[in-house]
Amino acid sequence: MTRIKICGITRPEDVLAAAQCGADAIGLVFYQRSPRQVSIAQARQLAEVLPPFVSLVGLFVNAEAAFVREVMASVPLDLLQFHCDESPEYCAQFDRPYLKAIRVKSGVDLLQCASEFSGAKGLLLDAHVEGVPGGTGTAFDWALIPKQLPLPVILSGGLDEGNVAAAIKQVRPYAVDVSSGVEAGKGIKDAAKIAAFIKEVNQIDLRLSR
Repeated sequence: MTRIKICGITRPEDVLAAAQCGADAIGLVFYQRSPRQVSIAQARQLAEVLPPFVSLVGLFVNAEAAFVREVMASVPLDLLQFHCDESPEYCAQFDRPYLKAIRVKSGVDLLQCASEFSGAKGLLLDAHVEGVPGGTGTAFDWALIPKQLPLPVILSGGLDEGNVAAAIKQVRPYAVDVSSGVEAGKGIKDAAKIAAFIKEVNQIDLRLSR
C-alpha cells in the first residue's frame, strides 16, 4: 500500500480535506523563501485541527538548528524533512525521525546517499532544478532510481493525478509526496484534486496487488 503525503499545506480546511480523503501525512514548510511557508503560530493552528493517525511533517531547508528546535518545541512534528545540504550528523541531532530529500539528476549516486543517510527513515526523491531546493512541480527521470535501495523511497517531483499511477507502477515507492499537483494556487490546495490524486493511488495499488 503506497502511503500519501500532501505537502505545503497552509490552511486548516486543506488539512481536513487531506485527512478526510485518506492522506497518511501532511507537510508544513518552514522555509522563508517558499510561497508555502507557514509561521510557527500558523503551524500550531494547523496541528490543532489535524485528526489522529495522520502524521505531521516539518520541512526545513538549511535551517539553523536553534530554529528547528524552536519549531519542535511549539509544533508536534512526528517527522522532520531536510531538503538541502544538511549532513547526516545535523539531521540526527534532533532525536526525531527524519527524511532526507535528494534532488535527483544524472550522476547522483542514490545508493551512496542511502548509505550516507542510513539513519534516515527514508529518502525523499525530488527533481533537481538549479538554485531551487524543491517544490518546483517538475518531474525527473524515474529510471534513475535503483531498483533496490536500502531505504524506503518517498517519490516527489511533479506528481499529479495524471501521472501518479505510472510513477507507482514503475518505481513502487513506499510513499508519494505531492504539493503543486493538488493546488489551485501556491499554498492553496484544491480538495477535488486531492481526492482525485488519492483515488488514483488507491486504484493502482489495488491493480498491482491482484
